[in-house]
Amino acid sequence: MTRSELIHELETIFGVANVLHRPADLLAYEYDATIFRGQPAVVVFPTATEQLVRLVELSRRSGVPYVARGAGTGLAGGSVPPDGGIVVAFSKMNRILDIDAPNRRAVVEPGVVNLHLKNALAPLGLTYAPDPASQKVSTLGGNVANNAGGPFCLKYGVTTNHVVGLEVVLPSGKIVTLGGKAPDAPGYDLVGLFVGAEGTLGLVSQIMVRLSPLPEAHKTMTAVFPRLRDGAQAVSDIIARGIVPAALEMLDRSAIRITEDAIKIGLPLDVDALLLIELQGPPQGMDRQAQEIVDICWANGASDVQVARSEAERERLWVARRNAFGAMAKLRPNCYIADGTVPRTKLPDVLEAVYAIADRYGLTLASMFHAGDGNLHPNILFDARDAEETERVFKASTEMQQVCIAAGGTITGEHGVGIEKREDMALLFDAETLEAMARIKRAFDPDSLCNPRKMFPSVVRGV
Repeated sequence: MTRSELIHELETIFGVANVLHRPADLLAYEYDATIFRGQPAVVVFPTATEQLVRLVELSRRSGVPYVARGAGTGLAGGSVPPDGGIVVAFSKMNRILDIDAPNRRAVVEPGVVNLHLKNALAPLGLTYAPDPASQKVSTLGGNVANNAGGPFCLKYGVTTNHVVGLEVVLPSGKIVTLGGKAPDAPGYDLVGLFVGAEGTLGLVSQIMVRLSPLPEAHKTMTAVFPRLRDGAQAVSDIIARGIVPAALEMLDRSAIRITEDAIKIGLPLDVDALLLIELQGPPQGMDRQAQEIVDICWANGASDVQVARSEAERERLWVARRNAFGAMAKLRPNCYIADGTVPRTKLPDVLEAVYAIADRYGLTLASMFHAGDGNLHPNILFDARDAEETERVFKASTEMQQVCIAAGGTITGEHGVGIEKREDMALLFDAETLEAMARIKRAFDPDSLCNPRKMFPSVVRGV
């Protein structure tokens, strides 16, 4: 099938207005928030599940692969298209289809923005708990694909803990419904299989999520430390005490400076670490827990500990945290996030090893991370136009992943594998385990047309 024939058939399915194929129109769909690129043949904007069925049937006939795309905020190259493939952009499937407040369930299309769902739920006293830092723009479909987390995943869990049902168009063209409102369905957990599969098993067309009540109360604190290691030890000690805050976020010296320069809320600039802590839940006992946290921070060498005195002050702190990543663009044009995760008790030692690796390769780190669940975000700042520097970044990242694995951790906490970490999968899993995963991919997608060449290292064939 020629490209012009492919475009004509897609225009028949989606309508001329919902198909992009001119080179200038395709540029924005070549990449996500990484440096990886792929040149699509065409971009389509579905508005109904039936269109997706016809799309995958056309893909099977033509042999042209396809990849789902939400808002393009992915940090592992998961939605970067294979050259000559079809980008399925879900921005027009963005309806909240149902909110069932009594049963604490909602059904949405994959293009619904995370924060838009939260805003719709707030007047009902409800929320959808997963809160990636990109929640203003990232979509529920993308969150499902990568099993997204966020600052509050420490207490509430990641996406898989809040998705109870999916409607999926399989690569065969069949529409299947997985899970549903009733809990604890018998059989295999196929919802769990699809959440975090990075769009490699099918196209999600509807998502049913679990809703939670808004917390009755919250208390937000900051603690600053002259040494990063001391802040990391405070995190470990807080959890060891049996206290589970809603969030335990940490910024290093570089991240503090970058954020303060962008936001200007008075963050201290002469410290190595800032710990942002939030308790949520019933007000009873919250003051006691807050005092225990304050005591732990002082015991670990904090130079200052403050409790937010107003809702406006709390909001300023969270605005700073959520905007820290974007602020890094003022220093260097590109950022590579290693995103490893380790047991909390290993955090102090692993952080020291990660910074030592960066120093050895002559690279700059600006880290802001979910310290409470051991999710590192060593942001390596660089210029992708410099091939030699970029090569050092890749080598350093692989070494950082190896340190995380050696500490009993893993290579990604919430950003996914995508293109970025697919070769590192061979560091974490042996050949037999990788082949077992690949057999699942082949069972759903025998022709490897659904987001191919993602997640699996090159030694695994046929995926």
